[in-house]
Amino acid sequence: MEAPFDVSLIITYAVPLFVVLIVAEAVAVRLGASGRYDAGDAAASLAMGLGNRVAGLFTIGIKLGVYYAVSQVALFDIPWAWWSLVLCFFAEDLAYYWFHRVAHERRWFWASHVIHHTSQHYNLTTALRQTWTGDLSLSFVFWLPLILIGFPVEMVLMFTAFSLVYQFWIHTETIDRLGPLEWVLNTPSHHRVHHATNPKYLDANYAGVLIIWDRLFGTFVREEERPTYGIISNLGTLNPLRIAFHEWAGIARDLLSARSLRDVGGYLFGPPGWSPDGSRKTSAQIKAAWAAVPAAQRKLIT
Repeated sequence: MEAPFDVSLIITYAVPLFVVLIVAEAVAVRLGASGRYDAGDAAASLAMGLGNRVAGLFTIGIKLGVYYAVSQVALFDIPWAWWSLVLCFFAEDLAYYWFHRVAHERRWFWASHVIHHTSQHYNLTTALRQTWTGDLSLSFVFWLPLILIGFPVEMVLMFTAFSLVYQFWIHTETIDRLGPLEWVLNTPSHHRVHHATNPKYLDANYAGVLIIWDRLFGTFVREEERPTYGIISNLGTLNPLRIAFHEWAGIARDLLSARSLRDVGGYLFGPPGWSPDGSRKTSAQIKAAWAAVPAAQRKLIT
């Protein structure tokens, strides 16, 4: 059974809503609501979003080719039905959690994902700051188990798109906590923590739609102190090409300096910040150093 509609158009249909919400948020911030906007930063995010859509036209074939090839050897033939939609929603959201977590823990995948974290502002335009190299870095492999089980390719793509649309609205400082929904859903409060560079907030809140995975796997952190946004070493540029490829360039430089296969493996698949001599720090090391000092001195750890 085929998909009941063209799932490839989900993001396209959502774009007008994105524009309306960005304008509404900018006006609200202008009138005194919580949040910050910078014209140059917003323009860079929009350029990254446009580049993501253009790059996808050339790279989507890689993902689809692999998905459909794996679907030929699927263990089951799961139909389009209410129960399969429910199962696929939870399965896709769990797959996203592990993709997102690994994308922060392994440099190869971080090289594509870091683009989304380079803004030092947090507003709805930040949601559009997306990678140009995700398919090329094979980030889609995290969803292959769903295809192998037997979920239709179009069903998996549909929930992946729905997740992306859902995550748009949580990139805002204008919305505060949402009461009981905070226990189940990924919310602006939870995602602000994820985008923050405060040591206590590092390596936290990887959720797509449901925050239950972070609570289950021990990566949940509640928003308390005001987040500071960006990456550990901010780029200091709004050049889209630099934003898109800076970490890949960094990997290339490190590989040229590698003196052993261990160095090569560490630079490619170690955590971001890994170095053979420990001269650079990973987020886990930064967080551990912060936790090891008295509370009164923790703000000095950056």
